[in-house]
Amino acid sequence: MENYYRELVCFLNAKLGNRQVAEDVVHDAYVRVLGRASEVPIEQPRAFLYRTALNLVIDGHRRNALRQDEPLEVLDSEERFSLSSPHHCLDHGQRLEMLERALAELPALCRDSFLLRKLDGLSHLQIAERLSISRALVEKHIVNAMKHCRARMREWDAH
Repeated sequence: MENYYRELVCFLNAKLGNRQVAEDVVHDAYVRVLGRASEVPIEQPRAFLYRTALNLVIDGHRRNALRQDEPLEVLDSEERFSLSSPHHCLDHGQRLEMLERALAELPALCRDSFLLRKLDGLSHLQIAERLSISRALVEKHIVNAMKHCRARMREWDAH
């Protein structure tokens, strides 16, 4: 499925007119597809990935329509990190610690690519220049970091 990454970013960039938002949607689509609970293999991974990404765009636009002036990125980050009770705060803190442990297990370039993208908001090109690696390798590192973190979080949640 990784070989569809660039193609899907280009497709969404053409639709949305914003490469950064397109890359974020594709990342979220990969996380959603890789994190699905079903053990049934996906028969048409390309179509499934495209449909997932388009659904995320539609959901984002619906949320945006409800809160007119805020960009999709703000809504995404607010929802992901919103906390509603002390119990959630504890859970959120524990999840952050687990995420930090999972990231610490990654090779440095993989971890740095992921953090520069998700925390600093750098584009793939900026990360490639900063780390002196190819843009394709940056993309691969970010996807691998997401896969690894998702798998470890699932594993730790099960215990």
